Amino acid sequence: MIPVEWGEVVALELGRLDGGGGITRITADSRDAGPGDLFVALNTGVRYVDEARARGAATLVPDDQEAALASLASLVRARSDANVVAVVGSAGKTTTKDILGALCAPHVPTIRAERSLNNEIGLPLTVCRLEPVTRVLVTEMGMRGLGQVAALCAIARPTVVVVPHVGPEHLELLGTVEKVAEANAEAIASLPGGATAVVPAAGPLDPFLTREDVILRRFDPSEIEQRDGVTRFTIDGDVVELELPFTQRHLAANTLAALHGYAALGLPLERAVDGVVGIALSPWRGEETALPGGGFVVNDAYNANPDSMRAALQHLAERAGERRKVAILGEMAELGETAGSYHQAIGELAAELGVEVVGVGEAARAYRPLAWAADATAAVEEARSIVRPGDAVLVKASRAVGLEGIADEITNFARAWSLSS
Repeated sequence: MIPVEWGEVVALELGRLDGGGGITRITADSRDAGPGDLFVALNTGVRYVDEARARGAATLVPDDQEAALASLASLVRARSDANVVAVVGSAGKTTTKDILGALCAPHVPTIRAERSLNNEIGLPLTVCRLEPVTRVLVTEMGMRGLGQVAALCAIARPTVVVVPHVGPEHLELLGTVEKVAEANAEAIASLPGGATAVVPAAGPLDPFLTREDVILRRFDPSEIEQRDGVTRFTIDGDVVELELPFTQRHLAANTLAALHGYAALGLPLERAVDGVVGIALSPWRGEETALPGGGFVVNDAYNANPDSMRAALQHLAERAGERRKVAILGEMAELGETAGSYHQAIGELAAELGVEVVGVGEAARAYRPLAWAADATAAVEEARSIVRPGDAVLVKASRAVGLEGIADEITNFARAWSLSS
């Protein structure tokens, strides 16, 4: 972290401070807090203040934890001339962030957000990781309503915005896809003049792309070519060929958005291939595991909305070939009054693609599944009776459904088949 003096932290008047000296790291985890660190006690973290102090860390019990983190992050950000990328949108944020961070890292000192640290807590903690040598910081910003992306941008002060996709999400709060687009467009509104926004070639974001002083880089996933393990992209007239560690077309689309962000940062397209080896997606996002008998299971259980569910099912159908196709699908959350129709449409798509569905949770009844389970525990038993050797299996739902462990369970009982056969 870019060091800050104790007196500067005191002057912010954030809450109860103990300690002193220069601060070279800000952490919310007391377990690894030590000398030079400021441990910020979030939520129940107040119980561990004495532990952090015993380890040699300074401590802060904030009066308002979100405001405190925002102030600390703003203090650090003001001392950095790094390019900050804000990745926003309805789907693909985390994978785009992961890919862009990996592409940049071989060329410039780069920091990227861990996992999905994209809210009022995670974003400031990411900004506080800025170091004096950092040239690129890749952040992710989530939202649940209007004004939230703008507030995060006020802290991070992005110089590049990347929007991989805008579609139906948080409709329970926002009501329409147009409002979703408006909320994400707050990131573009925050950019300084002359900065760059990477956006889809067309879509619901278009009415909000009105700034004439911002450079728009448009990307069109339909132009991606995939053949023999190589994915071919055209960026600014140049052809970039990459051997990516995944086969999903929607992840290739996220890579295209990341490549445009990479080019916007002035990094060499002819050397983008150098960063491919460093691409490691965050957990539960399209992770494929081979199963005995020639099958496989895709763990895509971190989150789901209608567009990402559609993309995952289409990939399953393409990837499966002649294999039997099974999808264990939970609820797509926060879709409001339109939830039933969205779930029904996904069920119809699955039927068209020849995918047998195991629904999990009450909302999943609208998929008209082959089998239904009340929760993740019951879904494991349903999977045990339905999944067979050689099947192609997808596991996907909104995070609240908690299906992330089912892929491992399927892998375990598939191995038991192999041992017993």
